[in-house]
Amino acid sequence: MKKRIPLIIAAAALLLFSGLFLFLYLYNDTLRFRHLTEELFAESFRQDSLSLHYTLADPSDYLQKPSPATLPLYSRQSRQEAAAVLENQLLILQEINPERLNKQDRYTWSLLVPYLENELAGAHCEYYEEPLTPSSGMQSQLPVLLAEYSFRTKEDLEDYLEILESIPAYLESLAQYEKEKANAGMFMTESDANSIVKQCDAIMDPALLSSGEHFLQTTFQERTESLVQEGLLTGEEMEFYIAENNRILTTLVAPAYTALADAIFLLSGSGTHQGGLCELPSGGAYYLYLLRHNTGSFRTPEEIQAMLSDQFQSCYQNLQALVETYREQTGSTSITLSAIPEFPFENAQEILTDLQQRIQADFPPLSALTDTLPTCRTKTVAESMEDYTSPAFYLTPPIDDLEDNVIYVNNSSTSPGLELYTTLAHEGYPGHLYQTVYSQLYENSQTANPVRSALFYGGFVEGWAYYVENIAYGYASDVLLANGAPNATTLLVDIACLERNLQVNLYCLLDLSIHYYGATRQDVYRSLAAFGISDTETADAIYDYIRTEPTTYLKYYLGYLEILALQEKAKELWGQDYTRLRFHTFLLQAGPSDFTNLEKRLKETPVTRTTIAYTKTDKKLAMQ
Repeated sequence: MKKRIPLIIAAAALLLFSGLFLFLYLYNDTLRFRHLTEELFAESFRQDSLSLHYTLADPSDYLQKPSPATLPLYSRQSRQEAAAVLENQLLILQEINPERLNKQDRYTWSLLVPYLENELAGAHCEYYEEPLTPSSGMQSQLPVLLAEYSFRTKEDLEDYLEILESIPAYLESLAQYEKEKANAGMFMTESDANSIVKQCDAIMDPALLSSGEHFLQTTFQERTESLVQEGLLTGEEMEFYIAENNRILTTLVAPAYTALADAIFLLSGSGTHQGGLCELPSGGAYYLYLLRHNTGSFRTPEEIQAMLSDQFQSCYQNLQALVETYREQTGSTSITLSAIPEFPFENAQEILTDLQQRIQADFPPLSALTDTLPTCRTKTVAESMEDYTSPAFYLTPPIDDLEDNVIYVNNSSTSPGLELYTTLAHEGYPGHLYQTVYSQLYENSQTANPVRSALFYGGFVEGWAYYVENIAYGYASDVLLANGAPNATTLLVDIACLERNLQVNLYCLLDLSIHYYGATRQDVYRSLAAFGISDTETADAIYDYIRTEPTTYLKYYLGYLEILALQEKAKELWGQDYTRLRFHTFLLQAGPSDFTNLEKRLKETPVTRTTIAYTKTDKKLAMQ
């Protein structure tokens, strides 16, 4: 026995040393990954106080806020520096062995590598990015973001005023960028420039500013009054800040918008490019970058075109069958969607309440993740902004304060009834609001690393919203039938759904035709005429939107088709264990991702039914 003691001690020492070596071996990559992602996250907001405020309610735990609060400046040097940082981050990331990371970090690593590779490819395409577009340019987006900038503290209010003061420098940098684009032969068309000038003149309306009725004045007063009610501001301080806001808007912001309009006006006519991206020297490469960045799909354009064409044919055949069935049931030879009855809802809030009730069977409850359910306010877009904003949009809340949510509805372009119902499903439940809150709550429960919130996965986010919007047409039929509508109404609702899908699918095919294959305006006229759109003004509007917003429709519809493809794969893999609830939970817990990684994650998911909810009681994953 005595002879064995040294051997036991030696073995124990060896085991201890091996364990320590293994710990340090694994810990090294974990530490490097944590440091890299912290740097990547901080770099995303280093000079962008507005985006930081919308991402974190309290950034103190993650990074140092820019001081003073500011907007990022466009410059060639800053873009080149950002590309160099990106390249360095990618090299460090590729040196980390993902097998030494925990499951959550390993998935984040698998997302970051292709994401950064694609961003680096895009960074090499100088002057292809267009921050000023007629439909979604920063000249119209910035005021909306400012109007919804939340004042949680007095410091937030002061940061907001500092951001306002930085607007002249920001808009001047945009003007300089556009001058550089013009010198490189990449400036926008004359009609686009005229639209930008018109918007700049209208957005900062001098008559509204002088009367104190501009929405950046009225919303500011509402927010400061809330701080007074909460005891965070005195009445005297409120009056001072309101006067300061008015001063900055009238003496700094409005003149800056005028200066931007003047700069664009002077450059108007210098643009020589009138068509799709493929006509430009690196346009094909930039379009591939946009496809991957905006859709999260790594399919080739040829594969995407085939996918869209197959779906178009299937939808068209289904539509023909529905039309025939409707005619047989009603004896009507003509079909008009205006025959769909009115909905029994007084306002948007009632629709959101109805949707929350209807999704319970097929979507996991938010109550499993939080004791405090999110609130949602619906607002209408200011009249001065109606021509320049979407039919509706959801403002994403900070990842550390998900309770207060806002949906804007543009009354000038969203009709009441079926359109409003499905739009609120897209923006609210079970669309953007629900997906954002659920996915972020789940992510927060798994890791304190916020880096994924700095990544953009428009295909997942908009694809999900479009997917559930399609489901909401079924909910709409149930609402109408429950309120006495004839059975044939469901056919009309289904026809409306298919017509919308065919329309968006067609626009996606046109996007590929214009930007990848080089279709001209006349080519698009002919394509649209084949589908009954022969009005030149309408055809021009469609062409110009797709020309100035490449891959935007694909972000929605290709994302939707990718989700349908994942759904079919889940049915194949899970067999009798497949349910819509389980599939939806899989997507929500995975969170915004590219579709290649989602498919890989799906294949790694156990076939038998696994966790689909997170319990509040013990904070452990639980079977359902």
